[in-house]
Order: sequence, then C-alpha cells, then structure tokens
Amino acid sequence: MNKTRRHTTFRHPHPRRVLFTARDLFALMAPLAVEQALVMLVSVVDVAMISNVSEAAVSAVSLVDMLTYFFIVLFAALSAGGAVVASQYLGAQRPAEASRAAGQLIGLAFLFGMGLGAVILVAEEPLLALLFGQVEAAVWDAAWLYLLFTIASLPFLALYDGAAAVFRSMNKTSVTMYVSLAANGVNVIGNALGVFVFQAGILGVAVPTLIARAFSAVVILALLRRPALPVCVRLRDTLQLKAAMVRRILTIAVPGAIENGTFAFGKVVVVAIVALFGTTQMAANGVADSIEKLAVLVVTANNLAVITVAGQYLGAGDTAGARFGVRQVMRASFVATAVLGLGEIALLPALRPLFAVTDATWSLSCVLIVTHNLMAIALHPASFNLANALRAAGDVTFTMVVGIASLIICRLGTAYLLGVVASWGIYGVWLGMGADWLARSVAFGLRWRSHAWESRKVIEDTPRGEKTLSNHSPTAAQPPCSSNLTSQEFTAETQPISMASS
Repeated sequence: MNKTRRHTTFRHPHPRRVLFTARDLFALMAPLAVEQALVMLVSVVDVAMISNVSEAAVSAVSLVDMLTYFFIVLFAALSAGGAVVASQYLGAQRPAEASRAAGQLIGLAFLFGMGLGAVILVAEEPLLALLFGQVEAAVWDAAWLYLLFTIASLPFLALYDGAAAVFRSMNKTSVTMYVSLAANGVNVIGNALGVFVFQAGILGVAVPTLIARAFSAVVILALLRRPALPVCVRLRDTLQLKAAMVRRILTIAVPGAIENGTFAFGKVVVVAIVALFGTTQMAANGVADSIEKLAVLVVTANNLAVITVAGQYLGAGDTAGARFGVRQVMRASFVATAVLGLGEIALLPALRPLFAVTDATWSLSCVLIVTHNLMAIALHPASFNLANALRAAGDVTFTMVVGIASLIICRLGTAYLLGVVASWGIYGVWLGMGADWLARSVAFGLRWRSHAWESRKVIEDTPRGEKTLSNHSPTAAQPPCSSNLTSQEFTAETQPISMASS
C-alpha cells in the first residue's frame, strides 16, 4: 500500500502551495533560454568570424574553448552551491540569511577566480603541451595567445556567474538576460572590428572576450547592490567570509565542482583524442560543437531554473511541490529539445555560408550535428535537469559518483574504443557522448523515483516562531538590506574568515 502511494505521488505530485504557476515558470525559464541562446549564437558568430582567418585559428579557438569550459563549470558549481542555499532560504521566508549567503558567494567567487587564474597563468605552456602538444605550430601559437586573454578574464567570469546565480534564485532571470544581451553585443561588435577592420587575427576575438566579461561582471554587481531587491549583497558579506555559511555553500559546491570539473576535464581529454585525427576532424568538431549547443539551449537554461524551483519548494518543506515543479521543468525541456533539435537539422543548408571551411569539414560537421541532436532529444533533459534537481535537494554525493563513473566508463571508454581502437575517428567520440547520457539518465531517473533525496538537508531548520509557509511569495519579504539584522542572525554566523588572510 505504501509503495503504491509513493509511486502515485511521484507521478502526480501536488504541492502544498503553488510557488510557481505556469506563468511564473515561463517568466523564469524564458529569459534563461534567451540568455543561453545569446551565448551560443555568439559562439557560432565567433567561430564563423575566426574561420575567415584560417582553419588553424578555428582549431585554436575550439581547443581553448574546451579548456575554458572546464573553468566555467567550476564557477558554475560554486554558483550553484550559493543558489541552492539562497533559494532554500527564500523558500523558508528568510531573506536576510539569503542575502548573507549571496554575499558570501560573491566573495568566494572572486577568490576562486583570482586563484585559478594565477595557477593557470603559471602553468599555461606545460598545460597546453600536455593536452595539445601534437597539434600544428600555427594552432599552438594561436591557442597560446587566446588562452592568455582567457586567463585574464577568469575573475570577471567568476564574479558574473556568482551574481547571476543570485538573481536566478530570486526568479529575476530577466536581469541576467539583459546583462548578457549587452555583454554579447560588446563581444560581437568587438569581434567584427578586430577580425574584419583591424585584421588582428586571433587577437580580434580574444580582446573583445576579455572586455565583454569585465563589462558583464561590473554591471551585474552594481545591479545586485540595489537595496530594494529581495536579496541584495552587502560589501561586508563579501569581504569577511563566515565559516558556517561558507560551509553550507561548499557542501553543495565541492561535490558539484569535483563532478563537473571531472566532466569538463573529460571533454578536454576528448578534444585531445580528436587532435589525433587531424586538422579536418578537429575543425569539424569545433564547427559542430558551436552549432549543436543551440539544440539543447533550453535544457541548459532549465539546469539553472530547476535549482530555483526545487530549492524554493524544498526550503518551504514541500517535497511534493519539488516533484511537481521539476516535472513541469522537465516537460518543457523535452518538448523544446525536440523542436530545436529537428529545426536545427532542417536549417543546416542555410548555415553553410556562415562557415569558411572546406566541403569535407562541413559535411563531417553535419553528420555530427544530426547524430548529436537525435541523441539529445531522447536523453539530454533527464541526463542533466534531474541531476540539478537532486543537487538542489542536497543529494550531491550520489550525483558526483554517478557523473564521474559515467564519464570514465561510458564517455571516455567508448570514445577510445570506438574512436581510436576501432578507427571510427570523430564518429566514435560523439557516440561516446550518447552512451554517457544514457547511463546518467537511467541512474538519475531511478534515484529520483526512489525518494532517497527527500531526507537530505541543506539549510538549518527555521527558528521556532517563524513560518516556513505563508500566504506571501518568498521573494516578496521585506528587503533585508533596508533593515537591521537581529542579534540572533549574527550569532548564527561565527568564526569570520578574513578575505585578506585567505
């Protein structure tokens, strides 16, 4: 009887109180999808522009972007940790603590971005030699220069990711959309000037990337200081880190960083394998990678949205609501991936003039895109949206173990066996991607149905006398920066960690 009840609850969950109506979910997800589309379209434009320089330049940008992806997912894991904590505090009607979590996230992001940038700067040449030492000299020189400017942009990228995660936890995704629109406009205009007007080659793409990331970080941090926001950041919370709040953030962030960092490094290893197949397959890999992202942009956007939705429901103590919200987000992901994936395949002939590559490179790119999109329609949402839903519940160890195991056994194992041993080349590498998605989808789907994640806890219980569920929206509480904090709120956060001493 109990099993039947639990199964029914999974299939037809009913929240205690609907925190996200259909209109709310659309308002949350649509700007995120537009933002992701902007980022991915700019990537296509970047590759298309740089293809007018040489295929060596295209290969260099592709190689460094794969390495940059490694940095990005580390920042994203840290930001996700802060977003989960802030979202759960908002769901529990505790905006002052949500604001403190936001400030701590921004401080941690700055330290992490600076530290990572310093490490990579020192190890730049050995790192390139280790990963891409067998590439042509022209590719090596362009990759070295492009990576140098990427390193300089890392602190700005980390700050933007952290601040954007705070806005998403407040359901204010339109803010990040507009900032992204402006920053990507700066990037595209800069690229056009650098490549076509100044004919600066790889510098024509690298310099605008740095400027755009600095611009986005400064703007979004300024917006986050507004006291009228449900969550706003005080300078003291960013400069003096508190052990208890940092621990909550890192409890989510560290396993996510290990998993996502391993995943990103696995992608870099995959690119290193692709480098064995020659410049044509490397260039095709870069072109296909820049286009296929458009097919999964809604899933990528909903990876962020599902943290807010599940986090606020779980902060309110409503696991049925979390199941309800995640199901709605997943449904949107599957439908959108089918529409975008098939539409992108149909538009491939129209995209051909954008890329100044050989016919052999383009034909290979098209095969990879079709393969990717068909696999994504069936597997991508369950592979990634469910993982973030589990993280929002604090079930981070399971997602980390599954993610790493699937990467090593399925993605890298299949890529090596089919790509190198069986001599399928780039085709075997991309089939390894599908094997990874299949394993993740099965594991995360079974975990979600098991309800084991419901016993996890991210934030401390709401103090006695405070209501967790009320008749007001969790983001409609009194702005925390406009009122004084109670002594109880300060005593809960002891053991300061000075940013200067860190």
